[in-house]
Amino acid sequence: MPGTRVRRRTAHRERRRVARRHALLAVASAVVAIGATAGLVDAGHQDGRDTARPEPTPPPVLQPLPAVPTPTAPAPSASSERPAPAPSPSRTTARSSAAPTPPPARPTPPAPAPRNRLFRHPHSQVLDWVRANPDDPRRPVIESGIAERPAAVWFAAHNPGEIAGQVRAVTRGAAAAGRTPVLVPYAIPDRDCGGASRGGAPDLAAYDAWIREFAQGLGAGAAIVILEPDAIALSDCLTAPERAARFASLARAGRTLRTANPRARVYFDGGHSGWHTPAKQAAALRAAGAATNGDGIFTNVANFHRTADETAYARRVLAALGGPAGLGAVIDTSRNGNGAPAAGEWCDPAGRALGQPPTTRTGESRIDAYLWVKLPGESDGCSGAAGSFTPEYAYALATG
Repeated sequence: MPGTRVRRRTAHRERRRVARRHALLAVASAVVAIGATAGLVDAGHQDGRDTARPEPTPPPVLQPLPAVPTPTAPAPSASSERPAPAPSPSRTTARSSAAPTPPPARPTPPAPAPRNRLFRHPHSQVLDWVRANPDDPRRPVIESGIAERPAAVWFAAHNPGEIAGQVRAVTRGAAAAGRTPVLVPYAIPDRDCGGASRGGAPDLAAYDAWIREFAQGLGAGAAIVILEPDAIALSDCLTAPERAARFASLARAGRTLRTANPRARVYFDGGHSGWHTPAKQAAALRAAGAATNGDGIFTNVANFHRTADETAYARRVLAALGGPAGLGAVIDTSRNGNGAPAAGEWCDPAGRALGQPPTTRTGESRIDAYLWVKLPGESDGCSGAAGSFTPEYAYALATG
């Protein structure tokens, strides 16, 4: 019967799709979620992806830096920045929900690279610990080495109706302090390939709407946007149509964010030097519109690879990507002071150290900033509960 054959072919395709997804997840690197309600959760992956991510389930009370900022964050305090010396269960990326890709637009020149100092959100787990433990002998080292440094603010919940206000609270605080905020939208559908950090928007149409709201909160000041960590480097788990739909949505996101605030620098996912080849990563970035709808790439988010390796890798990716000469790269240096651990060690590995402090003055061509996208001291799940700030881990990183 024709109907029976169709059902058999459909079931066969579904079994192949599930098997392919499981195989990819089995070879991805360990991921740790940067926590919401239950804190961080870990998952075994490979492909050099030993990164940290926010957990998908939003908490009843949103947590700031580097998870999700509270909608009514108090006025921020400026922090000193030292010059750089020395790291869904459902697969709902719906094929039919993605808006059609618009015709290619003329490339928009990149925004000027921000040169004022970076913003430190006034609330974080490490700051809470410092304030609550004035007599702890580790406090001075943790405070000066970590708590006083500016770091990224993550927005991991798909929360239409709220996200614009949350972003606006951060950007207004940063503008009042004369600083540049680092913002991480992290709500792409099928996030983390359904792994530990699964979640995000229910489909790409919902994600597009969420990004439009996110953009409303950007204001008019300088800002750095780290657009969807892993959304490109970890896209091989998707089918070809799903991947194309995601890339089209990321291109729309970049265009939306830059249109809303021409001074915002939007960086696309460049993976890291231990993952894909520069040519492969550049091809994916080009397909996602990074050369025409972004200001550059980010690498090493929550990872440990040395800055020199990431700098060389980022330049090779940018060279292969093409696009305007102003495209640059930012590197997460929060935990890369001693380089990557041995293969397979990803969960609070021993012997790691803080990397270069965050700065927009790197002295390196095409490297726009060293950032702390992952806040050091928040556990991957071994030195403490996943997602919690653990002073012994923070102290070990700060003392190298």
